[in-house]
Amino acid sequence: MGQIEIVLGDITHQRVDAIVNAANSTLLGGGGVDGAIHAGGGPDILDACKLLRETKYLRGLPTGDVAATTAGRLSAKFVLHAVGPKQWEYPDGGVGLLRACHLNAMSLADDLGCRSIAFPAISCGVYGWKAAAAAPIAIDAVRGYWASHPDSIIETVRFVPYTDDDHRAFAKALTAAESA
Repeated sequence: MGQIEIVLGDITHQRVDAIVNAANSTLLGGGGVDGAIHAGGGPDILDACKLLRETKYLRGLPTGDVAATTAGRLSAKFVLHAVGPKQWEYPDGGVGLLRACHLNAMSLADDLGCRSIAFPAISCGVYGWKAAAAAPIAIDAVRGYWASHPDSIIETVRFVPYTDDDHRAFAKALTAAESA
């Protein structure tokens, strides 16, 4: 099993092989993490997303799924665009779909040969999830992935929440998972 880190900061500044984008299904940019990644990475990311929309995801990337593009000017090799669930659209908030975002990102990162990956607080903020609810799901998904994929080459998973409150929630969830 690899190492999980929790780091307060800007995900676009992380030196990892893959950065996960909290994308919307259009893949055409947005606000928050999505906007920061597109701004930091430059037009190559948007061009790659447009190509995905024209060839593979004509109706958009489904919730829970993940697609890879270049990272453009970012220090990462790849951006993994993950569409998280909007909490209000599902009776349970979309727990399974939130978990799927993390599992699918881990699987794609492995397929791409990544040894390190950074996740934002997917679905937190405008998608309605509170970090205190989302963090245990995210951390459990990553730990579960490693448990079911002992051959995974991913060594480091870094969660990079942007706010102090989200950082505390992820740190608390990691401590609880490690002591369970």
